[in-house]
This record gives sequence, C-alpha cells and structure tokens, in this order.
Amino acid sequence: MNKERVHRFVTQDFTVRIASVNATEIVKHMQTLQDTYPLATVAVGRSMIGALLMASQLKDGQQVGLLFKGNGALGSVYAEASYNGQVRGYSPNPHYQPPHYDNGLSLKEAMGNGTLSVARHQPFQKAPFHGTVEMVSGEIGEDIAHYLHQSHQIRSLVALGVYLDVYGKVEAAGGVLIEVMPGVEEDQVERIMQNFEKNRPNVSQMLKEGHTPEDLIKPFLEGMKYEELDHPYPLEYFCPCTKERVMRALETLGADELQDMIEKAEEADVTCQICGKPYKVTVPEIKEIKESMYKDSLH
Repeated sequence: MNKERVHRFVTQDFTVRIASVNATEIVKHMQTLQDTYPLATVAVGRSMIGALLMASQLKDGQQVGLLFKGNGALGSVYAEASYNGQVRGYSPNPHYQPPHYDNGLSLKEAMGNGTLSVARHQPFQKAPFHGTVEMVSGEIGEDIAHYLHQSHQIRSLVALGVYLDVYGKVEAAGGVLIEVMPGVEEDQVERIMQNFEKNRPNVSQMLKEGHTPEDLIKPFLEGMKYEELDHPYPLEYFCPCTKERVMRALETLGADELQDMIEKAEEADVTCQICGKPYKVTVPEIKEIKESMYKDSLH
C-alpha cells in the first residue's frame, strides 16, 4: 500500500504540537473492503484520520480507540489507530442512505446525539484508560476537540476531511490536529484561531489539489516558527482479527442456533466486517464452541 505517514511538528517554544496526514489511500482501502456509502465513508474516514492523528502523539506501541455512539440512523462508528501508523475503522451501517442529501454530507443528523468514548491502550497495562464525553456535533472533529479539552485540558483545533467524487468514491482524505499545551499564553491560542478564521483551510480540498501534509498546516500556523519531528511509520490498514476471535463471536448466536447448525451439518462462513478476511468454522469447531459455552454456564 502507499507509504504515507503521519507528519508531526512542534513550535519552537514547545507550546503547540501539530500532526497532519494524507490518509487518502487508507480511507479508499476501507471503502473498498466495506463497500461504505457516502455518509458512512465520511464518518468512518474522519474517525480513522482522527485516531491516527491522536495516536501519533502517544508513545511507541500505544494505541487509541474512538467509539462514537449516537441515536441517529448511522448509529455508531469505531476507529482505532496505533502510534506506529496502523489503523482500522468500521460502522455497523455501511449502507445507510439519508432520505435526501439536502444537507450535503453533514453527519449531524445521521449521528444524532450520543457519546464519544476514547480508550487509550498502553503496552503492559492491564486496563486501558477510558474517557467518555457527550458528542457536541456528531461531525467527528469537533467531538474529538471537545474530548481533548474535557479529559486532558488540551485546547485543540481538529480539521478532518474526506472528499468524495460524484460517484461517492473517496478522492482525498486527511486531517490536521493542533494541540495547545495546558498553561500556554492566550495569545498563542488567539493567533491560531485568527489564522483559522482568516484562511479557512479546507483540508480535503487542499489534498485534492496536490498539497502535501506539510502544506496543510501552514494556513493554521502563519507567523509561528515550528519544526518537524521524526515519525517514520508508514500507514497500514491493520485488523488483528483471528480465528479464535471469530469463534468467540459465534457464541453470541446462542446455544439453540449453534445446535441447529450442528444438526444441519452447516459450516459457518464468517467474514470479518472490518477487514473482509473470510473464515471457515467447521461443524466439530461449532460443537466445541457450544460445549465450552455449556461448561462456562456451569461455573
């Protein structure tokens, strides 16, 4: 796949940290795997970009998971990314279509009201750090900024874009995350906001026109001195699904359904919804799942 990566920068006084990415190929890959329609493509794509940008500011081996749960028709959206550039995303309603596209590709109604839960996993840590906030807009970027402020006292500007062509296919996707460290002078925040208001950068449009991740951050940081940090990890669409996980997922069918499959001698063909990998679960394996469920119920 492509060798794009997340680019990281810091201002010379270390008060502002910045990450930017061209995630076009990786979001295209997700759309191909899951056959997502326009709104799900935008929601999952933005979530994947947001997760990649947030994860790039963690440490080696750490990862972040974002779960948006709304009461709108799109329901929920999940994305997970690691510091090392691995990412995946998913919505259980990839084929959701609104009654009309009068609002363009606005996610507000499709997501509805709900919560954003963020899990930060660290190696060797038994339980991940969890934080949950109300969604403020359902548009993903604003919700991530709200989370960073509420949970980590970090003021931020999050610009995420997924640009679709007339056929609803991904043409450009990427984003910028600017985080102002706690305790920084107000004028730094003011300057970034003024740059944003003045330049109104449209990240996906800029990528479509051939701009680089380095170009994306310039309109936000006009008049500020900054330098790039080393972050050499290429992006990779990665799903840690295994046959064991798939077999565990079959437990949710319940004993009766499994018994029915055993009696009909039906193998289960299961496809991972996140990465499209097919798994075959044989009848003896289905028996095994049922027996282990029975044993667990005795404990």
